[in-house]
Amino acid sequence: MTEENMSLAELLQKSGDGDFLRMVAEAVLQILMENDVEGLIGAGRHERSADRLNYRNGYRNRTLDTRLGTLQLKIPKLRQGSYFPPFLEPRRTSEKALVTVIQEAWIGGVSTRRVEELVQAMGLSGISKSQVSKLCKDIDERVNAFLDRPIDGEWPYLWLDATYLKAREGGRIVSIAAIIAVAVNTDGRREIVGLGLGSSEAEPFWSSFLKGLVKRGLKGVKLVISDAHDGLRHAITRVLGATWQRCRVHWMRNALAHVPKGQHTMVAAAIRQAFLQADATTAHATWRHVADQLRPRWPKLAALMDESEHDVLAYTEFPAQHRTKLHSTNPLERLNKEVKRRADVVGIFPNEASITRLIGAVLLEQNDEWLLQHRYMQIEGMAELTPPAIEPEPVKLPPKAA
Repeated sequence: MTEENMSLAELLQKSGDGDFLRMVAEAVLQILMENDVEGLIGAGRHERSADRLNYRNGYRNRTLDTRLGTLQLKIPKLRQGSYFPPFLEPRRTSEKALVTVIQEAWIGGVSTRRVEELVQAMGLSGISKSQVSKLCKDIDERVNAFLDRPIDGEWPYLWLDATYLKAREGGRIVSIAAIIAVAVNTDGRREIVGLGLGSSEAEPFWSSFLKGLVKRGLKGVKLVISDAHDGLRHAITRVLGATWQRCRVHWMRNALAHVPKGQHTMVAAAIRQAFLQADATTAHATWRHVADQLRPRWPKLAALMDESEHDVLAYTEFPAQHRTKLHSTNPLERLNKEVKRRADVVGIFPNEASITRLIGAVLLEQNDEWLLQHRYMQIEGMAELTPPAIEPEPVKLPPKAA
């Protein structure tokens, strides 16, 4: 395998929890052994057949130490003779083949021939298309359970970002937007709360995706951070009733497109003066002052600053402890790089289901890693997001008549 085909062992080192992939590895080997034994016996379990040559006789337990951890295997026993899986020796070679088989099945949508070649490298007779589906079934169930889980509690901050992937659709290769939603709750912890796929970024798509999050329990959203996707701003207002923060980093790139390359450093430094201010009032005043200074030379840039002032500076209205993570989608940068790197190995996905399988598994791993980390945001700042409760004045009863 090449360096770009990250082994599952390396994924486990990153995730900190190998139960998911270790169980997948055990399921893969069990299916392969059952398939191999059926070929030797000449019949399936409980199947009556004139071609039957032998009968099953229970199982014996056996462990297999791999880079994925210790696998617990149940080796089928035969009434006559014995069965020993060829992949158990030599272990080093078979382990590499095992990891590759799981990776290919995990990606999904690969040709049956590719998986069959890998299985034959382990000394087994082969694998059918239906067996490939079995290898992916457990992964699909876990990924779907993760993506459809209820969302409990209050989530004041929500980040949305899109990664574009290639997929086949009706004989054509089309671009599919994979929308990843990450949120932070009032305890300061972040989680991946959603994955959506679509070929259009019109408002109906965004509205449908956000309504799906709300249906699962997402509430209390006060600020949504994203790029300037078509239709998203209106969907945020209609579905969540939240403030929109336009990604500051991507906005700056768009702004500098109106300025000659030699002036980028100077103009960027001038605009950043607004970002250095301690409060929202000063930040807006500085923004307008800079826009007026730049207007004579670059009127298009000044017009963009006038139009997008409140969207780019929306984060300044929120607690100071949180602002460094609220002004852009940069907190998702590492996650998106991992998604793209894993997707580049596949190239063109055969369908949307295979995208959900791979990207969903990546998100599940990352979410598990985040749950083991410290709080992403200071919990003290969360108190500023909730206005203090107003205690009702005691009701004064009129004095009793004498």
